[in-house]
Amino acid sequence: MTLVIAHRGACWAAPENSLEAFELAIDEGADYIEFDVRAKDGRLVVCHDPEPPEGVPTLDEVLDAMAGRIGLCVELKEEGVAEESVRALRERGIPAEEIIVVSFLETALDTARSLWPELRTELHLGPSPEPPRAARFWGAGFEEPAPGERIGEAQELGLATLVFTVNEPDRMRELAELGVTGIFSDRPGLLRESLRAPAGPETLSP
Repeated sequence: MTLVIAHRGACWAAPENSLEAFELAIDEGADYIEFDVRAKDGRLVVCHDPEPPEGVPTLDEVLDAMAGRIGLCVELKEEGVAEESVRALRERGIPAEEIIVVSFLETALDTARSLWPELRTELHLGPSPEPPRAARFWGAGFEEPAPGERIGEAQELGLATLVFTVNEPDRMRELAELGVTGIFSDRPGLLRESLRAPAGPETLSP
């Protein structure tokens, strides 16, 4: 089964990294919400932008609203947020199997893994993916267009494979047929519907 991961929530139809987008992702049947964690003014906030504006939700607000209702895919955007993020997750008693921690930053993932060895950690590999770089983690992340041969290489290494960000039904089904572990999408409802649809000619409206 390919996991449906709502990229910054269901952000096709709601503001990204917002509680509204996360609630919509639950309504649309996502397995996980993905969100970005940064530091601002001594607090952890949920925002993709390097300079978070005022009014973005804090990590505590997101965890309080979402924990236990949907899986959490936490992207560590900065080196220094790993320890406090892991502490916030553990304080709420969220089971490790309901969490995936992802990052482009190997050291941030190393910190998270050292603090909570049971956590699933996934390294985003960037535009020129080299799967062996992710070998010490649970999974490897591929950005589109994700090369099928690199996905296969990661699978041969025993790694989970996650692909971001996919918003077209044909590509969703193609990746599922490759056996990827999870797909990030701005449109989790469409992804869920696409994964249920039979393979073959286009049957869904994008």
